Amino acid sequence: MAKIIIEGGRRLRGTVRIGGAKNAVLPILAASLLASSGTSQIEDIPNLIDADVMMETVASLGAAVKRIGTTARINARHLVTAEPPYELVRRMRASFVVAGPLLARYGEAAIALPGGCNIGQRPVDLHIKGFEAMGAVSSLENGCVRLRAPKGGLTGARIYLDVPSVGATQNIMMAATLAHGQTIIENAAKEPENVDLANYLNKMGARVRGAGTDTIRIDGVTELQGATHNVIPDRIEAGTFLIAAAVMGDGVYVENAMSDHIMSVIAKLEEAGAQIEDDVTGIRIYPANTRLRALDVKTHYYPAYPTDLQAQMVACLSVGLGTSTVTETVFENRFMHVAELRRMGANIAVEGRTAIIEGVSELSGAEVHATDLRAGAALVIAGLVADGETEIYNVHHLDRGYDNIVGKLQALGARIRRDESELGVAGSLTGAAG
Repeated sequence: MAKIIIEGGRRLRGTVRIGGAKNAVLPILAASLLASSGTSQIEDIPNLIDADVMMETVASLGAAVKRIGTTARINARHLVTAEPPYELVRRMRASFVVAGPLLARYGEAAIALPGGCNIGQRPVDLHIKGFEAMGAVSSLENGCVRLRAPKGGLTGARIYLDVPSVGATQNIMMAATLAHGQTIIENAAKEPENVDLANYLNKMGARVRGAGTDTIRIDGVTELQGATHNVIPDRIEAGTFLIAAAVMGDGVYVENAMSDHIMSVIAKLEEAGAQIEDDVTGIRIYPANTRLRALDVKTHYYPAYPTDLQAQMVACLSVGLGTSTVTETVFENRFMHVAELRRMGANIAVEGRTAIIEGVSELSGAEVHATDLRAGAALVIAGLVADGETEIYNVHHLDRGYDNIVGKLQALGARIRRDESELGVAGSLTGAAG
């Protein structure tokens, strides 16, 4: 079992570059299935397990996929099936976003109910509701969602989402690009990743307007073709490094980060006492003159504070001054990292969906286990802060969302390494797999 070992107490300084956004590249790779001609070229793909799984999923459907470094070339002219293998789908919840492209292009889709991080219910009922509004028929058979479009294809519809689901917005938007007439998605998710997807679809020949607002209009076209697209920077990776630098930095420049995408995070870090400057190529952060001040943080849908940076902020505030509260409104089971932080000396109580954090002067290194992707990032931050050595297990979770986090932290001065010795690969210092 691989583990990450951190000798805490080293200040971070220097420059770290943020890669392409995982949550943008996954639906964009799925959207490449919509192209009946030409080749798509997707650039700045992070070296992550989830990206690899999505490319394997697209290839399993008949597309020709070739990756060279951070660029993938995809030709989906000849699809051979509308049912990706269960062994791929079960590994990642985001794999369900191939349903919309397949339904629109192939006329049917059969997707096993997906897997992924165990952070709470993320049902696909809103996706199915949207597909059915456009005329599709759905059924659930042996844990597999089966969808079939009418003989003449999908028809545009007005669809209201009960909650602004990112995945449902993406899936419906992609399905609507080839539907007859206009589709209007109301209460749509506004995340930058959805804007990036819409930009890619429009390059392919789609007619999508309003992405980034709560109402998206899609006028269906008869066909789409491959296009070249550069994925936006990963705002969650950027936020993770900013939070780490706020508590353990000595001046860190987060290159390729876009401040417009994480204004809620920047505002909270400044409220806590960090000093932040942004320019056209990134964000520079300096720590507070003393320990970070206590905060009240509430996660919500974009542009509010992101749930994917909640665990990291809890770790940061564990050594802040005073009493902080962090309330999770998006997922009901996203405080599993609290028990592990307590093992390191954090004083945190959870009441319902709120974590009450009494800041302590220091944390102590311990053996801890990542329970999900963002919990793993929180434990890395805690390990950087802690006195002594921290060993983090289950680091495969981190491999799903952080491209070479160990190497990037080493370059900033952290004393951190990845140990694969129990797998017979001793001394590895890279943080990504796949």
